[in-house]
Amino acid sequence: MAYQIDPEVCSACGACEAECPNTAISHKKKVYKINPDKCQECVGSYDSPMCVSLCPNGAISQIAG
Repeated sequence: MAYQIDPEVCSACGACEAECPNTAISHKKKVYKINPDKCQECVGSYDSPMCVSLCPNGAISQIAG
């Protein structure tokens, strides 16, 4: 399951993009997005998704489904 970034909550600090081991996070004009095809939830790199842990605003959540 992938994660998503709430653009209303995201402050565009870039902390998540820098730590993503799969380069699944990108941005255009301060709007950050997670590519669900690339997101592997940091399996094999970290014990838990780093983007969720690093986000100072809690803007990243798991996609339901």
